[in-house]
Amino acid sequence: LTMALRQLNWTQLCCRRMQSTAAPSSIVFDRAAKRLQRDRAMLDPEANQYEQLKDEVAWRVSDRINDIKREFGTALDLGCGRGHLGQHLDDEIVHQLFQGEYSQGMLEAFPPDARDKDLRLCMDEEFLPFAPNTFDLVASNLSMHWVNDLPGMLKQVHSVLKPDAPFVASMFGGETLYELRCSLQLAEEERKGGFAPRVSPFTEVRDVGNLLQQAGFTLLTIDVDEVVMGFPSIYELMEDLRGMAESNAGARRQAHIGRETLHAAAAVYESLYGNDDGSIPATFQVIHMVGWKPDASQPKSAARGSASVSLKDLGSIAQAPSS
Repeated sequence: LTMALRQLNWTQLCCRRMQSTAAPSSIVFDRAAKRLQRDRAMLDPEANQYEQLKDEVAWRVSDRINDIKREFGTALDLGCGRGHLGQHLDDEIVHQLFQGEYSQGMLEAFPPDARDKDLRLCMDEEFLPFAPNTFDLVASNLSMHWVNDLPGMLKQVHSVLKPDAPFVASMFGGETLYELRCSLQLAEEERKGGFAPRVSPFTEVRDVGNLLQQAGFTLLTIDVDEVVMGFPSIYELMEDLRGMAESNAGARRQAHIGRETLHAAAAVYESLYGNDDGSIPATFQVIHMVGWKPDASQPKSAARGSASVSLKDLGSIAQAPSS
C-alpha cells in the first residue's frame, strides 16, 4: 500500500494523459467540468445546506456495511466527496479508511472532526493507484454515476480488493430526476422544435448486476431506494443541484438553456408533477449494490443434478404428517 501511495503523483499524470487521448465516442461525461463544478460548490460558505441527500444515502450505505459481521482493517471510500460515508463508519469496524476524491476542493472542505484526514487522496475514480489485493473493503457513495468507463472501474475495484472482500456502493439510477428531464424536454420542444440532453444519463437497475458479474464479483445483492424531495419550484431544485455539484456534465451538453425555455419548463413541471401545496417533487432513484471478490471459502451452489428430491414431490413432502 505504501508503495502504491508513493506512485500516486505519477499515476495521476498518466491518468490525465489517458483522458486527453481517449476516443471521443467513449466519453459520456466531461470529467474536467465535473471536477470544476465540485470545486466551485465548495466555495459556497453555506455548502452544508446542500448535503442532506448525500448524507442520508451515506448512512444507508454504512448500514449495509454494518450488516456484514466482520471488521475491516483497511478500506477505501471511492469518490468520497466531503467524507459523508466516513462520518458514519465506526473505527472499531473500519480501522483505516482511505478516502479518494477527484476534487481537491472537496477534500479541503472536510469537516474539522472528520476521521482519517491524513489518508485523503486526490485521485480519479477511473484510474485506481493501488496494488492488487490491497483493501478489505471498498465502498462508494453517489459518485459512480459520473464515471465514463464504469465496467473498467469495477474491474479495478475487483483487483484492489482482497479475496473474500466486499464492494458496497450506491449510485443514482435511471429514474433519477425524471420530472425535471421530461419538463425540460417538453418545454424545449415547444419553444425550439427540438431538445438537447439537459439531465445527464444514469445507469439502469437492470444493467448493474451484469456489470458486477462481468467485473468478476459474486454473491450479488442489489436493491433500490427512492428518495423524493420537495422544492418550491424548478429554480430552487436547480440551485440545489448546483450546490450538490450535481449539475449536468454530459460531454455533449449545451450550456445555456434560455430564460423563456426555463420559465416554460417551470410551468410544465408544476402542471404535470406539482403537489397540492404548490411545491414540486424531485425523485432520486438510488441503486444499492453489494458484491464480493470470489474466494474458495465462500458458499457455492450445489452441482447440477445433485438434488435428492424432485420439485414435483415438494407438495407431498409438505403434506406428510409429522411424527
